[in-house]
Amino acid sequence: MLSQLMAAFRRMNRISHLIAGWRTGLSRPVLILQAGNALNYFGYGLILPFEIIYLHQIRGFSTSTAGLVLAATMGTAAIATPPTGALLDRYSAKAIVVAGSLASAFGYASFAYVDRPWQAFACSIASGAGLGAAGTANRVLIITLVKPEQRAASVALARVAGNFGLGSGATVAGFIVASAQRLSSFQILYFFDAVTFAGFALIVLAAVPIPRAGIVTATDANGTGFRAVARDRLFLTVIAANVVLIVVGHVFFSNILAPFARTHTPVGPGAIGIIILVNTSFVVIAQIPAVRVVARMRRTHAFAAASALFAVSLLAVLPATLIHSELAATSLLVGVAIVFAIGECAHIVVLGPLVADMAPAHLLGRYMSLYGLTFTISLALGPAIGGLLLQTSPDAVWWGGALAAVLAGAVLLRLGGRIPDPLREAQSRLASAPEAA
Repeated sequence: MLSQLMAAFRRMNRISHLIAGWRTGLSRPVLILQAGNALNYFGYGLILPFEIIYLHQIRGFSTSTAGLVLAATMGTAAIATPPTGALLDRYSAKAIVVAGSLASAFGYASFAYVDRPWQAFACSIASGAGLGAAGTANRVLIITLVKPEQRAASVALARVAGNFGLGSGATVAGFIVASAQRLSSFQILYFFDAVTFAGFALIVLAAVPIPRAGIVTATDANGTGFRAVARDRLFLTVIAANVVLIVVGHVFFSNILAPFARTHTPVGPGAIGIIILVNTSFVVIAQIPAVRVVARMRRTHAFAAASALFAVSLLAVLPATLIHSELAATSLLVGVAIVFAIGECAHIVVLGPLVADMAPAHLLGRYMSLYGLTFTISLALGPAIGGLLLQTSPDAVWWGGALAAVLAGAVLLRLGGRIPDPLREAQSRLASAPEAA
């Protein structure tokens, strides 16, 4: 009996440690904001996998036109991002999040009723402008609501909210479309997507306070504007190296692995779905606990570790082409998906807080807009580069990507003490304390 009680106590202790690993210490407004983000991403996940199917099969657009419509959304979001950064250095991030979310709500609701390509492009422009503005403003709003030491936790929670929302939304939409693949089904998806954008705007408006605004007195001549950002060579180096890591570490897995595996390995569509599910589920589970692990590392070391994990996982794809058993190949690629996820968890919780720490207070909006633009650029470059290599030299995607990851990690590692690092600063304070005494 005593041994059973001791075993139960040990199990409860392990559970309490697991729960403790998920505590973020973030304030209630930030938690509410991230719950709203999860709702928003749920709506976006409802339509994301089925946009081309809707435009091509239901509305009769050619696949090339449907692809251009989707490209117009992300292209508009990219164009809207830098001007939004400039606005954020003057106006409230909360107001821009609300305005951008309502613009996206209007654009996606209108998608339900398009029957001509020009109408679809107009909806893409409206929804893309809203995505670019709200996404950039949302990052700045979160940064201004948390303490510097909480930035990594806030970035991690945002990633969990996004992955959970997208995954659950796509799953629900799959059941809806499978049950009835007709116009009304897709209209319902677009309508509920619009409702989640509007609901997110209401949550921000009602439950998120306006952060205290900083006083900006400088002029363009004294170091504001994008010219000042362009003169920050260290920041541009960090951004360029991380574009490479996002392309080969995040985008190659999400966009290139599936077509490569379908063509060059015995892995079928069902197994590919399992591989993607393992990756996203691991991110949801491990992202927040990863904050505590990465906090014990220098930022340059964490970047190097992430790049090494990306390189290993990229190279590990190649043996799957030599395996004839679907089960064995799937098992290998599931392991690859987990290693990718570990690299993603480490990479994201370092990059976002680093950009915020590097930004002068009066240029926070501009710095964060370029940070957001790195993901948009990577989402465009990754499929383009990966698709070209798949056509000409498929294996080069993986060994070439691994080489690029190692080089990017080496560049970031060489930055050493030039970038802000809370761990190094804490160690310096501890070393100087005895001298002061």
